[in-house]
Amino acid sequence: MPSAVAKPDPRAWFGPALAFVAAVTAMRLVALAFNHTDLFVDEAQYWLWGQHLDFGYYSKPPLIGWLLRAVTDLAGSDAPFWVRMPGAVLHGATALILGALGARIGGRSVAIWAAVIYVTLPFAALGSVLISTDTVMAPFYAAALLFLHRAAETRSMRDAALAGLCAGLAFMSKYAGLYLIPGFALAALATRDWRVGWRNLVVIAIAFATAIAPNVIWNMTHDLTTVEHTMDNVGWVRTGPALNFGSMASFFASQFAVFGPVAMAALLIGYTQWRRSDRRGLALLSVPPLIAVMIEALLDRTYANWAIAAYFPGTVLAVMVMTRPWRWLALASNAVIAVAIPALTVLAPWPSSGGAPLLKRWLGQSDLSRQIIAIAKSEGVPVYADNRAVLADLYYTGRDSGIVFYASPPDDRPMNYYEQMWPLPAEFRGKILVISDEAPDCGAGPVAPVKPLKLTGTWAGKALAAYVVEAKCVRDED
Repeated sequence: MPSAVAKPDPRAWFGPALAFVAAVTAMRLVALAFNHTDLFVDEAQYWLWGQHLDFGYYSKPPLIGWLLRAVTDLAGSDAPFWVRMPGAVLHGATALILGALGARIGGRSVAIWAAVIYVTLPFAALGSVLISTDTVMAPFYAAALLFLHRAAETRSMRDAALAGLCAGLAFMSKYAGLYLIPGFALAALATRDWRVGWRNLVVIAIAFATAIAPNVIWNMTHDLTTVEHTMDNVGWVRTGPALNFGSMASFFASQFAVFGPVAMAALLIGYTQWRRSDRRGLALLSVPPLIAVMIEALLDRTYANWAIAAYFPGTVLAVMVMTRPWRWLALASNAVIAVAIPALTVLAPWPSSGGAPLLKRWLGQSDLSRQIIAIAKSEGVPVYADNRAVLADLYYTGRDSGIVFYASPPDDRPMNYYEQMWPLPAEFRGKILVISDEAPDCGAGPVAPVKPLKLTGTWAGKALAAYVVEAKCVRDED
Protein backbone atom coordinates (compact mmCIF):
# COMPACT_ATOMS: atom_id res chain seq x y z
CA MET A 1 0.00 0.00 0.00
CA PRO A 2 1.30 3.52 -0.73
CA SER A 3 2.39 5.40 2.33
CA ALA A 4 0.24 8.28 3.49
CA VAL A 5 1.55 11.73 2.69
CA ALA A 6 2.06 13.76 5.86
CA LYS A 7 0.18 17.04 5.91
CA PRO A 8 2.27 20.11 6.68
CA ASP A 9 1.91 21.36 10.22
CA PRO A 10 -0.13 24.58 10.01
CA ARG A 11 1.81 25.90 13.01
CA ALA A 12 5.01 25.88 10.98
CA TRP A 13 4.03 29.27 9.59
CA PHE A 14 4.89 31.17 12.75
CA GLY A 15 8.69 31.13 12.59
CA PRO A 16 9.05 32.56 9.06
CA ALA A 17 6.23 35.05 9.61
CA LEU A 18 7.67 36.22 12.92
CA ALA A 19 11.13 36.68 11.40
CA PHE A 20 9.77 38.85 8.58
CA VAL A 21 7.40 40.89 10.75
CA ALA A 22 10.04 41.42 13.45
CA ALA A 23 12.58 42.62 10.86
CA VAL A 24 10.11 45.10 9.34
CA THR A 25 9.03 46.34 12.77
CA ALA A 26 12.63 46.78 13.93
CA MET A 27 13.51 48.81 10.82
CA ARG A 28 10.47 51.00 11.38
CA LEU A 29 11.46 51.68 14.97
CA VAL A 30 14.97 52.62 13.89
CA ALA A 31 13.57 55.01 11.27
CA LEU A 32 11.19 56.43 13.86
CA ALA A 33 14.15 57.33 16.07
CA PHE A 34 15.39 59.61 13.26
CA ASN A 35 11.96 60.97 12.27
CA HIS A 36 12.10 64.75 11.67
CA THR A 37 8.36 65.46 11.53
CA ASP A 38 6.28 67.06 14.28
CA LEU A 39 3.32 65.35 15.89
CA PHE A 40 0.23 65.86 13.76
CA VAL A 41 -2.75 67.65 15.33
CA ASP A 42 -4.56 64.38 16.09
CA GLU A 43 -1.44 62.74 17.54
CA ALA A 44 -0.88 65.66 19.91
CA GLN A 45 -4.52 65.51 20.95
CA TYR A 46 -4.34 61.75 21.66
CA TRP A 47 -1.27 62.37 23.84
CA LEU A 48 -3.16 65.09 25.71
CA TRP A 49 -6.08 62.73 26.33
CA GLY A 50 -3.64 60.44 28.11
CA GLN A 51 -2.76 63.25 30.51
CA HIS A 52 -6.39 63.38 31.64
CA LEU A 53 -7.50 59.75 31.91
CA ASP A 54 -11.20 59.25 31.38
CA PHE A 55 -13.64 56.70 29.95
CA GLY A 56 -14.27 58.80 26.86
CA TYR A 57 -13.13 61.91 25.02
CA TYR A 58 -14.62 64.52 22.75
CA SER A 59 -14.32 62.65 19.45
CA LYS A 60 -13.15 59.09 20.18
CA PRO A 61 -13.31 56.29 22.73
CA PRO A 62 -10.53 56.23 25.33
CA LEU A 63 -8.14 53.38 24.59
CA ILE A 64 -5.63 55.37 22.55
CA GLY A 65 -5.27 57.93 25.36
CA TRP A 66 -4.79 55.16 27.92
CA LEU A 67 -2.21 53.45 25.73
CA LEU A 68 -0.13 56.57 25.14
CA ARG A 69 -0.19 57.41 28.83
CA ALA A 70 1.03 53.90 29.72
CA VAL A 71 3.81 53.92 27.11
CA THR A 72 5.11 57.40 27.92
CA ASP A 73 4.97 56.76 31.67
CA LEU A 74 6.88 53.50 31.30
CA ALA A 75 9.42 55.17 29.00
CA GLY A 76 9.71 58.19 31.27
CA SER A 77 9.48 60.41 28.19
CA ASP A 78 6.82 62.23 26.15
CA ALA A 79 9.10 62.57 23.13
CA PRO A 80 7.48 62.02 19.71
CA PHE A 81 9.27 58.66 19.39
CA TRP A 82 7.42 57.24 22.39
CA VAL A 83 4.08 58.72 21.34
CA ARG A 84 4.40 57.03 17.94
CA MET A 85 6.30 53.88 18.92
CA PRO A 86 3.17 51.74 19.60
CA GLY A 87 2.14 52.06 15.94
CA ALA A 88 4.83 49.83 14.47
CA VAL A 89 4.46 47.29 17.30
CA LEU A 90 0.67 47.11 17.03
CA HIS A 91 0.73 46.61 13.26
CA GLY A 92 3.36 43.90 13.71
CA ALA A 93 1.12 42.16 16.26
CA THR A 94 -1.88 42.49 13.92
CA ALA A 95 0.07 40.86 11.10
CA LEU A 96 0.83 37.81 13.26
CA ILE A 97 -2.77 37.56 14.48
CA LEU A 98 -3.99 37.59 10.88
CA GLY A 99 -1.35 34.96 10.15
CA ALA A 100 -2.94 32.77 12.82
CA LEU A 101 -6.37 33.31 11.25
CA GLY A 102 -4.94 32.52 7.82
CA ALA A 103 -3.39 29.30 9.16
CA ARG A 104 -6.77 28.12 10.42
CA ILE A 105 -8.56 28.90 7.19
CA GLY A 106 -5.98 28.34 4.47
CA GLY A 107 -2.91 26.63 5.95
CA ARG A 108 0.76 27.49 6.23
CA SER A 109 1.27 29.41 2.99
CA VAL A 110 -1.77 31.62 3.50
CA ALA A 111 -0.67 32.29 7.09
CA ILE A 112 2.83 33.43 6.13
CA TRP A 113 1.66 35.57 3.25
CA ALA A 114 -1.19 37.13 5.24
CA ALA A 115 1.35 38.32 7.82
CA VAL A 116 3.82 39.47 5.15
CA ILE A 117 1.27 41.31 3.03
CA TYR A 118 -0.45 42.96 5.98
CA VAL A 119 2.68 44.33 7.64
CA THR A 120 3.74 45.94 4.35
CA LEU A 121 0.34 47.38 3.40
CA PRO A 122 0.38 51.15 2.72
CA PHE A 123 -1.97 51.93 5.62
CA ALA A 124 0.14 49.79 7.97
CA ALA A 125 3.27 51.64 6.83
CA LEU A 126 1.65 55.02 7.45
CA GLY A 127 0.17 53.84 10.75
CA SER A 128 3.66 52.86 11.89
CA VAL A 129 4.94 56.44 11.69
CA LEU A 130 1.76 58.28 12.78
CA ILE A 131 -0.20 56.97 15.74
CA SER A 132 -3.95 56.72 15.13
CA THR A 133 -7.09 55.09 16.46
CA ASP A 134 -7.10 52.77 13.41
CA THR A 135 -3.75 51.39 14.52
CA VAL A 136 -4.89 50.82 18.11
CA MET A 137 -8.07 49.12 16.88
CA ALA A 138 -6.21 46.82 14.47
CA PRO A 139 -4.90 44.02 16.76
CA PHE A 140 -8.16 43.81 18.72
CA TYR A 141 -10.28 43.65 15.56
CA ALA A 142 -8.02 40.94 14.13
CA ALA A 143 -8.02 39.02 17.43
CA ALA A 144 -11.82 39.16 17.56
CA LEU A 145 -11.92 37.54 14.10
CA LEU A 146 -9.49 34.84 15.21
CA PHE A 147 -11.42 33.97 18.38
CA LEU A 148 -14.74 34.04 16.54
CA HIS A 149 -13.42 31.49 14.06
CA ARG A 150 -12.00 29.37 16.89
CA ALA A 151 -15.28 29.53 18.81
CA ALA A 152 -17.16 28.37 15.72
CA GLU A 153 -14.89 25.33 15.48
CA THR A 154 -14.40 24.45 19.15
CA ARG A 155 -17.66 25.83 20.63
CA SER A 156 -15.45 26.90 23.53
CA MET A 157 -16.97 29.46 25.91
CA ARG A 158 -13.44 30.74 26.57
CA ASP A 159 -12.90 31.52 22.89
CA ALA A 160 -16.32 33.15 22.74
CA ALA A 161 -15.56 35.33 25.77
CA LEU A 162 -12.21 36.35 24.27
CA ALA A 163 -13.93 37.17 20.98
CA GLY A 164 -16.41 39.43 22.75
CA LEU A 165 -13.69 41.06 24.85
CA CYS A 166 -11.48 41.77 21.81
CA ALA A 167 -14.46 43.12 19.87
CA GLY A 168 -15.20 45.40 22.82
CA LEU A 169 -11.60 46.62 22.95
CA ALA A 170 -11.74 47.29 19.20
CA PHE A 171 -14.81 49.46 19.89
CA MET A 172 -12.99 51.16 22.78
CA SER A 173 -10.23 52.03 20.31
CA LYS A 174 -12.47 53.32 17.53
CA TYR A 175 -16.20 53.09 16.97
CA ALA A 176 -15.52 51.43 13.62
CA GLY A 177 -15.13 48.27 15.73
CA LEU A 178 -18.92 48.06 15.43
CA TYR A 179 -18.49 46.85 11.84
CA LEU A 180 -17.71 43.46 13.38
CA ILE A 181 -21.38 43.02 14.29
CA PRO A 182 -22.99 43.11 10.82
CA GLY A 183 -19.99 41.33 9.28
CA PHE A 184 -20.12 38.48 11.78
CA ALA A 185 -23.91 38.20 11.48
CA LEU A 186 -23.69 37.90 7.68
CA ALA A 187 -20.82 35.40 7.84
CA ALA A 188 -22.64 33.23 10.39
CA LEU A 189 -25.80 33.23 8.29
CA ALA A 190 -23.88 32.31 5.14
CA THR A 191 -21.54 29.55 6.37
CA ARG A 192 -21.23 27.22 9.34
CA ASP A 193 -17.50 28.07 9.55
CA TRP A 194 -18.49 31.19 11.51
CA ARG A 195 -21.42 29.84 13.57
CA VAL A 196 -20.54 29.83 17.25
CA GLY A 197 -23.82 28.50 18.66
CA TRP A 198 -26.50 30.31 20.66
CA ARG A 199 -24.84 29.82 24.05
CA ASN A 200 -21.57 31.29 22.83
CA LEU A 201 -23.42 34.11 21.11
CA VAL A 202 -24.76 35.15 24.51
CA VAL A 203 -21.25 34.88 26.00
CA ILE A 204 -19.87 37.07 23.21
CA ALA A 205 -22.60 39.67 23.74
CA ILE A 206 -22.01 39.80 27.51
CA ALA A 207 -18.24 40.13 27.13
CA PHE A 208 -18.65 42.83 24.47
CA ALA A 209 -21.19 44.79 26.52
CA THR A 210 -18.99 44.59 29.61
CA ALA A 211 -15.95 45.92 27.71
CA ILE A 212 -17.77 48.89 26.19
CA ALA A 213 -19.96 49.77 29.19
CA PRO A 214 -17.58 52.42 30.65
CA ASN A 215 -17.60 54.43 27.42
CA VAL A 216 -21.36 54.04 26.92
CA ILE A 217 -21.98 55.32 30.46
CA TRP A 218 -19.49 58.16 29.94
CA ASN A 219 -21.33 59.27 26.81
CA MET A 220 -24.69 59.15 28.56
CA THR A 221 -23.35 61.35 31.35
CA HIS A 222 -21.55 63.77 29.01
CA ASP A 223 -24.36 64.90 26.70
CA LEU A 224 -23.57 62.17 24.14
CA THR A 225 -20.44 64.10 23.21
CA THR A 226 -18.91 61.60 20.81
CA VAL A 227 -22.30 60.83 19.26
CA GLU A 228 -22.74 64.51 18.48
CA HIS A 229 -19.22 64.65 17.00
CA THR A 230 -19.92 61.57 14.87
CA MET A 231 -23.05 63.24 13.53
CA ASP A 232 -20.91 66.26 12.65
CA ASN A 233 -18.61 63.97 10.66
CA VAL A 234 -21.55 62.31 8.94
CA GLY A 235 -22.42 65.68 7.49
CA TRP A 236 -25.62 64.74 5.69
CA VAL A 237 -27.29 63.95 9.04
CA ARG A 238 -27.12 67.67 9.87
CA THR A 239 -27.56 69.23 6.44
CA GLY A 240 -29.40 66.57 4.46
CA PRO A 241 -28.04 64.14 1.86
CA ALA A 242 -26.76 65.11 -1.57
CA LEU A 243 -25.78 62.62 -4.23
CA ASN A 244 -22.06 63.12 -4.81
CA PHE A 245 -20.91 60.46 -7.26
CA GLY A 246 -17.53 62.14 -7.62
CA SER A 247 -16.90 61.78 -3.90
CA MET A 248 -17.88 58.11 -4.04
CA ALA A 249 -15.60 57.45 -7.02
CA SER A 250 -12.74 59.29 -5.34
CA PHE A 251 -13.12 57.24 -2.16
CA PHE A 252 -13.22 53.97 -4.10
CA ALA A 253 -10.10 54.92 -6.06
CA SER A 254 -8.30 55.88 -2.85
CA GLN A 255 -8.70 52.34 -1.51
CA PHE A 256 -6.19 51.08 -4.07
CA ALA A 257 -3.66 53.36 -2.39
CA VAL A 258 -4.76 52.46 1.16
CA PHE A 259 -4.74 48.67 0.68
CA GLY A 260 -2.30 48.44 -2.23
CA PRO A 261 -3.31 48.04 -5.89
CA VAL A 262 -2.66 44.29 -6.21
CA ALA A 263 -4.20 43.39 -2.86
CA MET A 264 -7.27 45.54 -3.59
CA ALA A 265 -7.79 43.90 -6.97
CA ALA A 266 -7.49 40.46 -5.36
CA LEU A 267 -9.97 41.44 -2.65
CA LEU A 268 -12.54 42.56 -5.20
CA ILE A 269 -12.16 39.21 -6.98
CA GLY A 270 -12.55 37.47 -3.63
CA TYR A 271 -15.92 39.16 -3.15
CA THR A 272 -17.19 37.32 -6.21
CA GLN A 273 -16.17 33.83 -5.03
CA TRP A 274 -19.36 32.99 -3.15
CA ARG A 275 -19.26 29.25 -3.79
CA ARG A 276 -16.32 28.68 -1.46
CA SER A 277 -17.47 28.82 2.16
CA ASP A 278 -13.99 29.65 3.49
CA ARG A 279 -13.87 32.75 1.29
CA ARG A 280 -17.56 33.59 1.63
CA GLY A 281 -17.26 34.21 5.36
CA LEU A 282 -14.21 36.47 4.99
CA ALA A 283 -15.89 38.39 2.18
CA LEU A 284 -19.00 39.06 4.27
CA LEU A 285 -16.88 40.14 7.22
CA SER A 286 -15.01 42.56 4.96
CA VAL A 287 -17.84 44.07 2.91
CA PRO A 288 -19.88 46.07 5.50
CA PRO A 289 -17.29 48.80 6.17
CA LEU A 290 -16.71 49.35 2.45
CA ILE A 291 -20.42 49.52 1.65
CA ALA A 292 -21.18 51.83 4.59
CA VAL A 293 -18.40 54.26 3.73
CA MET A 294 -19.20 54.17 0.02
CA ILE A 295 -22.76 55.24 0.88
CA GLU A 296 -21.43 57.96 3.17
CA ALA A 297 -19.15 59.16 0.35
CA LEU A 298 -22.13 59.27 -1.99
CA LEU A 299 -24.25 61.26 0.47
CA ASP A 300 -21.55 63.63 1.70
CA ARG A 301 -17.78 63.12 2.01
CA THR A 302 -15.34 60.66 3.58
CA TYR A 303 -11.68 60.15 4.41
CA ALA A 304 -9.66 57.38 2.80
CA ASN A 305 -9.06 55.56 6.10
CA TRP A 306 -12.70 55.23 7.13
CA ALA A 307 -13.04 51.69 5.76
CA ILE A 308 -9.84 50.25 7.30
CA ALA A 309 -11.89 47.62 9.15
CA ALA A 310 -12.60 45.94 5.81
CA TYR A 311 -8.96 45.01 5.39
CA PHE A 312 -8.42 42.82 8.44
CA PRO A 313 -10.51 39.94 7.06
CA GLY A 314 -9.79 41.34 3.60
CA THR A 315 -6.05 40.66 3.88
CA VAL A 316 -6.58 36.93 4.44
CA LEU A 317 -9.15 36.78 1.65
CA ALA A 318 -6.89 38.63 -0.81
CA VAL A 319 -3.97 36.30 -0.05
CA MET A 320 -6.19 33.24 -0.64
CA VAL A 321 -7.19 34.63 -4.02
CA MET A 322 -3.66 35.48 -5.17
CA THR A 323 -1.41 32.87 -6.76
CA ARG A 324 2.27 32.86 -5.78
CA PRO A 325 3.46 35.29 -8.53
CA TRP A 326 0.72 37.76 -7.61
CA ARG A 327 1.65 37.55 -3.93
CA TRP A 328 5.20 38.51 -4.79
CA LEU A 329 3.94 41.34 -6.99
CA ALA A 330 1.72 42.57 -4.14
CA LEU A 331 4.69 42.49 -1.78
CA ALA A 332 6.88 44.37 -4.26
CA SER A 333 4.29 47.10 -4.83
CA ASN A 334 3.67 47.43 -1.09
CA ALA A 335 7.40 47.55 -0.35
CA VAL A 336 7.87 50.70 -2.44
CA ILE A 337 5.46 52.62 -0.21
CA ALA A 338 6.54 50.83 2.97
CA VAL A 339 10.11 52.04 2.40
CA ALA A 340 9.22 55.48 1.04
CA ILE A 341 7.05 56.61 3.96
CA PRO A 342 9.62 56.25 6.78
CA ALA A 343 12.40 57.41 4.44
CA LEU A 344 10.55 60.67 3.79
CA THR A 345 10.08 61.30 7.53
CA VAL A 346 13.81 60.82 8.08
CA LEU A 347 14.79 63.07 5.16
CA ALA A 348 12.28 65.85 5.98
CA PRO A 349 12.14 68.71 5.16
CA TRP A 350 13.69 67.37 1.96
CA PRO A 351 12.43 66.73 -0.72
CA SER A 352 10.40 69.72 -1.81
CA SER A 353 7.60 70.13 -4.30
CA GLY A 354 6.65 73.54 -5.67
CA GLY A 355 9.02 75.22 -3.24
CA ALA A 356 7.48 73.60 -0.16
CA PRO A 357 8.53 70.44 1.71
CA LEU A 358 6.67 67.36 0.52
CA LEU A 359 5.71 66.61 4.13
CA LYS A 360 4.92 70.22 5.05
CA ARG A 361 1.68 69.12 6.72
CA TRP A 362 3.78 67.45 9.43
CA LEU A 363 6.31 70.29 9.83
CA GLY A 364 6.29 73.69 11.50
CA GLN A 365 3.93 72.98 14.42
CA SER A 366 6.52 72.87 17.20
CA ASP A 367 8.42 75.83 15.76
CA LEU A 368 5.26 77.97 15.84
CA SER A 369 4.45 76.84 19.39
CA ARG A 370 7.92 77.76 20.64
CA GLN A 371 7.57 81.25 19.15
CA ILE A 372 4.16 81.73 20.77
CA ILE A 373 5.41 80.50 24.16
CA ALA A 374 8.42 82.83 24.00
CA ILE A 375 6.16 85.84 23.33
CA ALA A 376 3.74 84.80 26.10
CA LYS A 377 6.62 84.56 28.58
CA SER A 378 8.05 87.93 27.58
CA GLU A 379 4.62 89.57 27.92
CA GLY A 380 3.68 87.64 31.06
CA VAL A 381 0.25 86.62 29.69
CA PRO A 382 -1.68 83.41 28.91
CA VAL A 383 -2.37 82.32 25.32
CA TYR A 384 -5.75 82.28 23.61
CA ALA A 385 -6.36 80.59 20.23
CA ASP A 386 -9.42 79.54 18.27
CA ASN A 387 -7.54 77.18 15.94
CA ARG A 388 -7.63 73.50 17.04
CA ALA A 389 -4.33 72.69 15.31
CA VAL A 390 -2.55 75.59 17.04
CA LEU A 391 -3.93 74.54 20.42
CA ALA A 392 -3.05 70.88 19.93
CA ASP A 393 0.64 71.56 19.56
CA LEU A 394 0.69 74.30 22.18
CA TYR A 395 -0.50 71.84 24.81
CA TYR A 396 2.11 69.30 23.68
CA THR A 397 5.15 71.49 23.00
CA GLY A 398 4.27 73.80 25.90
CA ARG A 399 3.59 71.00 28.39
CA ASP A 400 6.41 72.15 30.69
CA SER A 401 6.37 75.85 29.83
CA GLY A 402 4.23 77.06 32.72
CA ILE A 403 2.08 79.01 30.25
CA VAL A 404 -1.71 78.69 30.43
CA PHE A 405 -3.54 78.05 27.13
CA TYR A 406 -7.20 78.85 26.48
CA ALA A 407 -9.62 77.98 23.69
CA SER A 408 -12.69 79.86 22.47
CA PRO A 409 -15.74 79.68 24.74
CA PRO A 410 -18.31 77.54 22.87
CA ASP A 411 -21.34 79.33 21.42
CA ASP A 412 -23.73 76.41 21.84
CA ARG A 413 -21.81 73.18 22.41
CA PRO A 414 -18.05 72.60 22.26
CA MET A 415 -16.75 71.99 18.75
CA ASN A 416 -13.48 70.40 19.87
CA TYR A 417 -11.76 68.96 22.93
CA TYR A 418 -10.11 72.27 23.82
CA GLU A 419 -13.37 74.20 23.85
CA GLN A 420 -14.81 71.44 26.00
CA MET A 421 -12.00 71.39 28.56
CA TRP A 422 -10.21 74.78 28.53
CA PRO A 423 -12.42 77.62 27.25
CA LEU A 424 -11.46 81.15 28.26
CA PRO A 425 -13.24 81.60 31.60
CA ALA A 426 -15.99 84.22 31.69
CA GLU A 427 -14.52 85.66 34.88
CA PHE A 428 -10.99 86.09 33.44
CA ARG A 429 -9.74 89.66 33.59
CA GLY A 430 -6.51 90.99 32.16
CA LYS A 431 -4.47 90.74 29.01
CA ILE A 432 -4.05 87.67 26.82
CA LEU A 433 -1.95 86.75 23.81
CA VAL A 434 -4.36 86.07 20.96
CA ILE A 435 -3.20 83.83 18.09
CA SER A 436 -5.46 84.39 15.13
CA ASP A 437 -5.56 84.87 11.38
CA GLU A 438 -7.67 88.01 11.89
CA ALA A 439 -6.60 91.05 13.89
CA PRO A 440 -8.88 91.68 16.88
CA ASP A 441 -10.79 94.96 16.84
CA CYS A 442 -11.28 96.32 20.33
CA GLY A 443 -13.18 99.41 19.23
CA ALA A 444 -10.37 101.54 17.78
CA GLY A 445 -9.68 99.51 14.64
CA PRO A 446 -7.66 96.33 14.14
CA VAL A 447 -4.93 95.77 16.71
CA ALA A 448 -1.33 95.60 15.47
CA PRO A 449 0.57 92.35 16.03
CA VAL A 450 2.83 92.40 19.07
CA LYS A 451 5.51 90.52 17.16
CA PRO A 452 5.72 88.84 13.75
CA LEU A 453 5.52 85.05 13.63
CA LYS A 454 7.80 83.10 11.31
CA LEU A 455 5.46 80.59 9.68
CA THR A 456 6.98 77.44 8.19
CA GLY A 457 5.81 74.00 7.14
CA THR A 458 2.07 73.55 7.47
CA TRP A 459 1.66 77.22 8.47
CA ALA A 460 3.63 78.69 5.56
CA GLY A 461 1.53 81.23 3.67
CA LYS A 462 -1.07 81.47 6.43
CA ALA A 463 -2.05 84.76 8.10
CA LEU A 464 -1.53 83.79 11.74
CA ALA A 465 -0.23 86.55 13.98
CA ALA A 466 0.12 87.28 17.72
CA TYR A 467 -1.82 90.10 19.41
CA VAL A 468 -1.90 91.26 23.04
CA VAL A 469 -5.37 92.50 24.02
CA GLU A 470 -7.67 92.62 27.02
CA ALA A 471 -9.69 89.42 27.41
CA LYS A 472 -12.85 91.55 27.26
CA CYS A 473 -12.02 92.41 23.65
CA VAL A 474 -12.08 88.77 22.60
CA ARG A 475 -15.28 88.02 24.52
CA ASP A 476 -17.00 91.03 22.94
CA GLU A 477 -16.03 89.73 19.49
CA ASP A 478 -17.32 86.25 20.35
